Amino acid sequence: MGGLEPPTQRPRVRAANNFGTNMPGGYVYILASKRNGTLYIGITCNLVARVIAHREGRGSSFVKKYDVTRLVLYEYYPLYMDAMRRETSLKRWKRKWKLELIEKHNPHWEDLTEKGPP
Repeated sequence: MGGLEPPTQRPRVRAANNFGTNMPGGYVYILASKRNGTLYIGITCNLVARVIAHREGRGSSFVKKYDVTRLVLYEYYPLYMDAMRRETSLKRWKRKWKLELIEKHNPHWEDLTEKGPP
């Protein structure tokens, strides 16, 4: 078949299970509107910048709508993929378990940003 070139192929995309392996570590965090109030669970590489974005109304529409801006818990993971797994896990937890986790590590529900950057 003269003159016909083989169809071009798109480059292969790496498997999804490799996602995040070369990324910097990540933070899983919980914001609250007040003690025992509305909770928001998120993930980020830069916790300080993310909390600032939430407080300025640029973080998420949910946070903005319910004024969920008090940083009550955060966990750092050297591998971003581990942080992603933890975030997914926490979002599936019962509310009671989330409240117990916060109470265990921050019994007075202090805003952790007032203690300085992590």
